Amino acid sequence: MLTRFARAGLLIGAIGGAIALAGCTDSSIGDFAPQHANRQLPPKIQQAMKAKGMNKTAPVMARVFKEEGKLEIWKQKTNGRYDLIASYDICKWSGKLGPKFTEGDRQAPEGFYTVRPSQMKPNSQYHLAFNIGYPNTYDRANGRTGSNLMVHGACSSAGCYSMTDQQIEEIYAFGRDAFQGGQTEFQVQAFPFRMTAANMARYRNDPNYEFWKMLKVGYDHFELTKVPPKVDVCDRRYVFNQIPVDGQPFNPTGACPASSQPDSLKVAYTSYQSTYEAAFNSALKSSTPAPKPTIAGLKEAHIVSEWTRKRARGERVPVEPPSLNADGTITQTERMGRIDSAEGRRMAAIDAEQDAKKKAVEEKARAVAAAKAAAEAQKVETAAAAKAAEIAAQTPQQALEIQAAQSGAPADDGAAAKLKKRLLGMFGG
Repeated sequence: MLTRFARAGLLIGAIGGAIALAGCTDSSIGDFAPQHANRQLPPKIQQAMKAKGMNKTAPVMARVFKEEGKLEIWKQKTNGRYDLIASYDICKWSGKLGPKFTEGDRQAPEGFYTVRPSQMKPNSQYHLAFNIGYPNTYDRANGRTGSNLMVHGACSSAGCYSMTDQQIEEIYAFGRDAFQGGQTEFQVQAFPFRMTAANMARYRNDPNYEFWKMLKVGYDHFELTKVPPKVDVCDRRYVFNQIPVDGQPFNPTGACPASSQPDSLKVAYTSYQSTYEAAFNSALKSSTPAPKPTIAGLKEAHIVSEWTRKRARGERVPVEPPSLNADGTITQTERMGRIDSAEGRRMAAIDAEQDAKKKAVEEKARAVAAAKAAAEAQKVETAAAAKAAEIAAQTPQQALEIQAAQSGAPADDGAAAKLKKRLLGMFGG
């Protein structure tokens, strides 16, 4: 059976490699000025390649696993099959598990991507980099947008896979050497996690599950053959290692053409699926470790994208991107901030100026109100003083008459007599 797998792998390699090894057509890879872009792989890796039967300039491919935070480099051996030669801890990747949907959603892509010489970035501001080729044919067929998604150094990510500078020097060297050896493009396979039965069972209720099942076919083909699968897109979905009948083309948005696969691959895949289904059913009884956060589809992507646009404009926004919950509510941090950029500082200056103007207006209004209140108090105090002076100037008899007039009572009734007596007493009468 293993022999048949190997034959299937070599046949698939012939399908996909005929183009990949035809010659360098995009741009020259030999004129990298920065010294770190020309550094050789460490002796330890070179010795490992020799021990595994790998030539220095043999073709390569890369695999990414978000949940584990790993980037793997696989290299072709002299027998045509690929073997793992290096594994790196990803320093940072942004977003959640799940594909990238739209510009600004801060999602690191998932899928099958192609890197050509023109996508290598020796002069990157992130030390070294290569563009993984997002959006690819599948992404465009499904209306997904975004640009400049990289694997790069500097350990800083806003949608990319970021490595340390030392790591990207080695990863870059693998690609550079392969291009110098005649490979015209290498494959980057980006997955949410290793697509084992246990992991698929853990995420079986996730909104991205159907997408991941589709990626898993390509994952399985590589696991069986150890040769990068031939990747095409039709009916807005990935298809792997399919050979169209009568040479019909694959239409990314149209129906898939009649096609076939090598018999040895079909037999191997059918056998593998039987084992997988049994393992999957067994794994349904367990859900540990708990699933990691995943993007809730295009709606959440748009919410995060709007946050990104506001942040890019220098506006004050929550310091972390918002998340869409299963019940449709949005969760975001209460702590607010701005991006530290020229635009952010400009907006902060505008806000500070507006706040100063608002404060000046408020202080002026408070001063006017205080002056008005003081004037009213002075007016009342003056009136009270005048009234007191007026009363003080009256004779007891006049005060009695005034009081009687105000009360409307006769001046000589009993109450008046009592009042008169009290007033005379007050004034010494």
